[in-house]
Amino acid sequence: MGRRRVSIQVLPQEEPGEEEEEEPIRTELSKNTETQEPFMGIKARRRSSAYNQQFHGDYLNVASNHQIAKLLTKQGDKQVLFADSIMKVNRDGQMKRRIILITEAALYMLDNRWCNLKRRISLSAIDRIFLSELNDNFLSIRVASEYDCFLASTRKNEIVTVLVNTPRSGKLSPIQVSFANRFEYRVDSKTSRVVHFEEAEGGVKTTITRPEAMQS
Repeated sequence: MGRRRVSIQVLPQEEPGEEEEEEPIRTELSKNTETQEPFMGIKARRRSSAYNQQFHGDYLNVASNHQIAKLLTKQGDKQVLFADSIMKVNRDGQMKRRIILITEAALYMLDNRWCNLKRRISLSAIDRIFLSELNDNFLSIRVASEYDCFLASTRKNEIVTVLVNTPRSGKLSPIQVSFANRFEYRVDSKTSRVVHFEEAEGGVKTTITRPEAMQS
């Protein structure tokens, strides 16, 4: 199977972006492979046996990181179901490297350099996960009453599997997953963006724009 390139294009922004301590990372994702991302379109996703694959879970050896262990203890979390370095897309479409942790209770976003806590999301607060129907690495995590998480990872299917399969306190049903090549995500309580996915020569073109009508 040939390698596919994923590029991201962002419409010029008027409002200032969120403050970040890190340098922006180039907005072209590394090429993925069939082993890392077996979901090849909506039909392939639905019939794929990826949800039965054996995953490693902790790719960062969290147990050896005293700062992360201290953070989780303070939050009352113990078991880490997934840990990895991922890319977070901010409100300006810039990609920032982050550490993602998923426990039995919450999803954590940490600073990639110092492991400082950037955000904690209770699994019970996650409404839905959005994926495109194409071969890319992006996922959007919709959070009730908060802004969403728009991420990119070559282990996207493992992240989705862990989130869907983990029982949530006070919730009878698992997190739902939706497939669309155009969906909206919230960058703050009042602002949203629309992400478009389309086939392009050699890969998938990903474009982020403002909604057509933000206000009347």
